Amino acid sequence: MKIENLSIRAYDEAKDLHALSAIWFEASRLAHAFIGEQRLSEQRILIEQKYLPNAETWVASLDGAPVGFISLLDTFIGGLFVAPDRQGLGIGRALVAHALALKGELELEVYTGNAQAFGFYRSLGFIEQSRRAEDDEGQPFENAHMRLTR
Repeated sequence: MKIENLSIRAYDEAKDLHALSAIWFEASRLAHAFIGEQRLSEQRILIEQKYLPNAETWVASLDGAPVGFISLLDTFIGGLFVAPDRQGLGIGRALVAHALALKGELELEVYTGNAQAFGFYRSLGFIEQSRRAEDDEGQPFENAHMRLTR
């Protein structure tokens, strides 16, 4: 699949909710396996009912089919997920570039235990600002706060 076929468009809840939820879940099962299947299943409900409807979300599509997305809360990346079978094609980079062009700067938190994502963000130029020992739910999963500017 060539990246030239990639398009980025605004999220459409009626059309995209289930596809993006599935992408989030499958990518999270791989990247965040340390969290556990039970917690991921619980978080999936929040993704569908709270996070996607309330964020500014951009969908990456290949030939019209969603393959990834980035959700923004102003300049904060609440989530960046690419379908596992489409990772490594530049989709995540394209989504970050799109968001950076819109916002001028970006911030995020990433689990340091997700070495692939942590390295990905560093390769894009994100600079670590701080760390905290627990995640948003008080679980012992270290997070790094990172920032990128144009």
